Amino acid sequence: MTDRVERSGLQVDAGLAKFVEEQVLPPIGQDADAFWSGFAALVNDFAPKNRALLVKRDHLQTKIDSWHLEYSSKPIDQGEYQAFLKDIGYLVPEPDAFTISTQNVDPEIATMAGPQLVVPVLNARFLLNAANARWGSLYDAYYGTDALDAVPAQGKGYDPVRGAAVIAEGRKFLDQALPLASGSWADVESAEVTLADPSQFVGTTEKGRLFKSNGLHIEVVVDPSSQVGSTDKAGIADIILEAAITTIVDLEDSIAAVDAEDKTLAYGNWLGVIRGDLTDTFEKGGQTMTRALAGDKTVTLADGGKLGLPGRSLLFVRNVGHLMTNPAILLADGSEIPEGIMDAVITSAISTQDVKGLTKYGNSREGSIYIVKPKMHGPEECAFTNALFDAVEDLLQLPRNTIKVGVMDEERRTSANLAACIAAVKDRIVFINTGFLDRTGDEIHTSMRAGPMMRKGDIKGSTWIAAYEKRNVAIGLQHGLSGKAQIGKGMWAAPDKMGDMMEQKIGHPRTGANTAWVPSPTAATLHATHYHQVDVFGLRDEIAAEPVPGLDLLLTVPLAEGTNWSEAEVREELDNNAQGLLGYVVRWIDQGVGCSKVPDINDVGLMEDRATLRISSQHMANWLLHGVCTEDQVMDSLKRMAAKVDAQNEGDPLYEPMAGNWDTSFAFKAACDLVFKGVEQPSGYTEPLLHAWRRKKKASA
Repeated sequence: MTDRVERSGLQVDAGLAKFVEEQVLPPIGQDADAFWSGFAALVNDFAPKNRALLVKRDHLQTKIDSWHLEYSSKPIDQGEYQAFLKDIGYLVPEPDAFTISTQNVDPEIATMAGPQLVVPVLNARFLLNAANARWGSLYDAYYGTDALDAVPAQGKGYDPVRGAAVIAEGRKFLDQALPLASGSWADVESAEVTLADPSQFVGTTEKGRLFKSNGLHIEVVVDPSSQVGSTDKAGIADIILEAAITTIVDLEDSIAAVDAEDKTLAYGNWLGVIRGDLTDTFEKGGQTMTRALAGDKTVTLADGGKLGLPGRSLLFVRNVGHLMTNPAILLADGSEIPEGIMDAVITSAISTQDVKGLTKYGNSREGSIYIVKPKMHGPEECAFTNALFDAVEDLLQLPRNTIKVGVMDEERRTSANLAACIAAVKDRIVFINTGFLDRTGDEIHTSMRAGPMMRKGDIKGSTWIAAYEKRNVAIGLQHGLSGKAQIGKGMWAAPDKMGDMMEQKIGHPRTGANTAWVPSPTAATLHATHYHQVDVFGLRDEIAAEPVPGLDLLLTVPLAEGTNWSEAEVREELDNNAQGLLGYVVRWIDQGVGCSKVPDINDVGLMEDRATLRISSQHMANWLLHGVCTEDQVMDSLKRMAAKVDAQNEGDPLYEPMAGNWDTSFAFKAACDLVFKGVEQPSGYTEPLLHAWRRKKKASA
């Protein structure tokens, strides 16, 4: 049984209460009794409103299901369809012209363009790596990945042939980003060069010379005595790029946090990284290593003055959405607290230490708290978040709009009403983005009754996706996000496919987005080169002049009309979905791992989080509902893919096989539920089932 203490009518897990009262509140001068009293009043006000919003989601979905069933015999007429969506309140009127008024936004968000990491808060080592990914070695990124298509390194030590290829590629980058007044970086014999644009030179650092291109810094490291520098006629030992300028510290899709124990650890890591004293000790290569946060970088300017540059990524924290509750705190009626409300209060209380200047390094130099809010359905839910953040600011005695919000454009009702969503948070918005997986999961669930969907791979090329991606940028620019907020794009999921990433992900800055997600610090360093090739802010006037794609395109349901798949094609699609589903679920349920590199059906490692499950489970549930496949075919795929996933994980000593353990493997049973109960899951979300099965697994241990 959980040990609980009573606080102003709330039944709070004792460990969480102790954490809040001993580590969070005293530094910010908050009296514990006053805090809990205010927290309880806030919850009593907002929890019923939260529940009402979820009920409205269900009512809208029921009406949409009924409409599709009524009109199932004919193609969707967009005029009729949109009239219906307006009539039920799914589509709201476009707001009058407005411009966001967000103030006190750090330049990494407002005026810079560069990569963004998303990191699970429960893994302290990953969290530190991400925070420290503000600066990354281009030489290491080229040497250790397939981004450089040259002779692979030979042997265990440094290979000078591969090294020479890295140096040559680095010189090509410098020629592009920092052109010389004459000649090429390949021919220089000193890093003290004359640039075509002398203003690109910033100053000198402890390690070399610092330059700037398209708002991002480039440090040319000079060390003729080093292994690499000794082979370089200019003594250049490395090229260090300003890389992950922002990082989202995730309490949502990339972690498995189902109870007070998990949440307290999550909040503790957020406190550690905000306070600046988080460390992690681990074994690597037979040695014990301790990782900590990097310090700042000092630059000596030409006039002898000093410039300090952040050594760490600017941090957002992603709270949980409106759906889930958590037993860490029970309300007076015995119900669990809405987890998003708990996150808003506690993560903001922790961040208040930063606002008050009580931390080792500081996160926001503008005195702001940055919260990404996921899975909001439409402007009413955005307005709820705005009011909630008002109340949290009042509780913590913070000035209005200290808490900034990132709106994830990943739900269909938000995409269709994006301008109204932005308007609802126009005084605090700092981020919008797009994401294929969650957005497609909601696309499938919303139109579940309309008919069978295209194959998952084909959906990526469907009509609505292109409109969704373009509308997000266009609407953001239309309402003044440029210079005040980030417009972001989604994840590159394959961390071992950096060559492919280098070819394809340059498309993200070309859309006018000033950030995009990458799966690792190395990927951030490589993706940073794209922002030196593309002047994002210089493109925006041209992009803003283009027409915004209309709702007809956005609301075109990706139905596979007139398609008659062969049995082999159905089996192939089911296998692909089942393998991805099981490969992720087994780690989530059995080991509590919410994000990791999971081999796909072709053994390619992909960084996966819960969004993977949402699209795969909803796709299988849709095909099952419409008779494209049978329950027996689905179960056959699940069982065969369970054996494949077992084989892919045979080197993991903590792994528990699923094959043959059909009645005892919680992970396999959870995966089955996600598919066979997929139609009835709220908005197609996976969290209710995952949390239930994870709690059973923890209880059994």
